[in-house]
Amino acid sequence: MQVEQVQALLQQGLGGCDITVSGDGSHFDLTVVGDVFAGLRPLAKQQMVYAVLNEHIASGAIHAVNMKLYTPEEWSSKQR
Repeated sequence: MQVEQVQALLQQGLGGCDITVSGDGSHFDLTVVGDVFAGLRPLAKQQMVYAVLNEHIASGAIHAVNMKLYTPEEWSSKQR
């Protein structure tokens, strides 16, 4: 899969988030910042992303995903 394809899938599934995708082939690094993660524990955030990508992971199109998932407040704190 291409970076643009992964980003488009995430934009559709996690609307309203700022999404950055890098990687090549079947290994991708994601940074997703959005209010959709508010009040969620890290595992629940990951499960939301996996729910969007699961079909492509199951098919082997995506092999590995490294995720950094934040609310806007968490992201703002991390940037200081």
